Amino acid sequence: MSGEAVVTVRLVRSFEHRNFKAVVFHGVCLDQTVQEFMQLVRHDVVTRPGLPPPLKNYAYDTMKIIHQAHGAKTNELVMSLHNDEKLILQDSQTLRAAGVANETEVAFFKKEDYVLYKENPKSVW
Repeated sequence: MSGEAVVTVRLVRSFEHRNFKAVVFHGVCLDQTVQEFMQLVRHDVVTRPGLPPPLKNYAYDTMKIIHQAHGAKTNELVMSLHNDEKLILQDSQTLRAAGVANETEVAFFKKEDYVLYKENPKSVW
């Protein structure tokens, strides 16, 4: 199981409204690039039954590590706003080189939305 992992992807539709859905991927090859994994997730989300259309048709473009197995979790409901330089995955890296391991949870979101939310992190409900 050294090359394959279980990775949970949190599809973040809205930071302000805390609108997200976790989707679990089994048998993820950690030697594929982040860009290849994002393409796989985009394709899966569009065809996965049970996901509402707003989550299926969103322009996700960035991934960030939320949680590693056996590590501390953040108090933020959607994801932490800290350590972007370390935790945001770079497209050309492999998942393994980016720090993804078995039972890692990553957020998948639109970077533009994240930047706007980070400037003014207020929740709307």
